[in-house]
Amino acid sequence: MDRSPPKIFNRRRALTKWRRSESRRAFRSETAYLTNALADDVAERLEFMNLAPKHALLVGDCHDELALRLQNSAEKLSKQSLFERDDEQPGPFEEYDLIVHLLGLGMVNDLPGALIHARNSLAMDGLFIAAFPGAGSLTSLRQIALAADGERPAARIHPQVDIRAGTALLERAGFARQVVDSYPVKVRFSSLERMIEDLRDHGLTSSLASTAPPITRAGWQRARAAFDSMRDDGGKVTETFEILVLTGWR
Repeated sequence: MDRSPPKIFNRRRALTKWRRSESRRAFRSETAYLTNALADDVAERLEFMNLAPKHALLVGDCHDELALRLQNSAEKLSKQSLFERDDEQPGPFEEYDLIVHLLGLGMVNDLPGALIHARNSLAMDGLFIAAFPGAGSLTSLRQIALAADGERPAARIHPQVDIRAGTALLERAGFARQVVDSYPVKVRFSSLERMIEDLRDHGLTSSLASTAPPITRAGWQRARAAFDSMRDDGGKVTETFEILVLTGWR
């Protein structure tokens, strides 16, 4: 019997997206609002805990301000981009006092295994904190995609982790203490095209292993009509990123 986790995501496609998104944001830094929001929130949490780790690891978009704070508080800081790291493979054992993981864990096939590997990479009493879009994210886009597909809906939005599942996953991974919470980041878009471009800038377009059929010309017309129907009095559509934060101590 095959006990390997289901292949929900295509890792090669995800890596390509992460590389492309990093290049895109280098020229369009104003679109990094989501990674900035995640980094600012994590920085506030770490400042409240007043940590002084010997060796910290920052995974994901290496936000300058967060990296600077970690450099000032940690004796040693290591960084890994999302396309350099394979969360489903073991890392160094008991190496880090702090691991901060931004944005990428929502696209891992073996999330339980990834959390076990993260825990094993922590020194005793070390802290792991991860932030990524969870359940309740992209509700407007989901409605638009359903309208585009009409009577034959296709899988276009990633499955999402909620607070209850996040808590269970940390417990299963063996973390001694767990805290899981979420907060919304709301963004207003003037056009469907801008919404899609911003998702590309963050590497958040589809990495699903099963490729959905291309949206037809009629489908795009339905998608734009659905977008227009959601416009507020200011002519914009609000999209929500519900950021799930997993915090666990070894």
